[in-house]
Amino acid sequence: MPGGRLTQQERQQIALGLADSLPYAEIARRLERPTSTITREVMRNGGPTAYRPDLAHRATEHRARRRKSTSSRGPESAPQPHGRDAEAVAEYEERLATVYMASGLPKMPARVLACLYTTDAGSLTASQLAQRLQVSPASISKAITFLDSMDLVRRQRDERRRELYIVDDDLWYQSMLRSARSNDQLVETSRQGAAVLGPHTPAATRLENAARFLDFISDSITRAAEQAREILYTKSETTSDGTAEPSSDHG
Repeated sequence: MPGGRLTQQERQQIALGLADSLPYAEIARRLERPTSTITREVMRNGGPTAYRPDLAHRATEHRARRRKSTSSRGPESAPQPHGRDAEAVAEYEERLATVYMASGLPKMPARVLACLYTTDAGSLTASQLAQRLQVSPASISKAITFLDSMDLVRRQRDERRRELYIVDDDLWYQSMLRSARSNDQLVETSRQGAAVLGPHTPAATRLENAARFLDFISDSITRAAEQAREILYTKSETTSDGTAEPSSDHG
């Protein structure tokens, strides 16, 4: 029923809808479910091209059994800081990973990024990530390599010479600059194509318009990222009594 867990029959309907190239909103309407439920279900289980209803149903049952087993050991087996509800945190972490997947990240990098962002320290070792996500160290290594290539994590050694994987305020800034640089390459290549195809031809005009659009977007991204970092992430100044107050640069 709406609001409860998806049934196996509903998952079959989701698969049929995906096969017919229906949007998530239409599949959700037919099942009388929230669109977010359908999006999370599909992205959690391989994405629209690899979704298999039987495998998705078994995976959900496995997660439910694992949560039940964890709960049966009592709250002291996995204490949460600040009095947090462990089950609520786990569900949110899964939802955040699903959103990252919907934005284009593969499943394991999305899970690793969500895991890092939901820790107070914002940093974990490979072994800690493997333990929290219950996956192999090799899976963590591949995910970190991918996230590092996208400037979404950074590496640092702690006092015990262990490699830490860190998310902090500067990472989204670096990711935005990377996106802008990618646009710059598209701009340059589009303008090269316009020159090859000859001035005033329809194809050249199309490429030149694309270059102008992307150039504008790239410049806007860079300026917005610089401004956001300056306004939001300027380090606080410390007063004479040891307390911190926002820098006057915040405006």
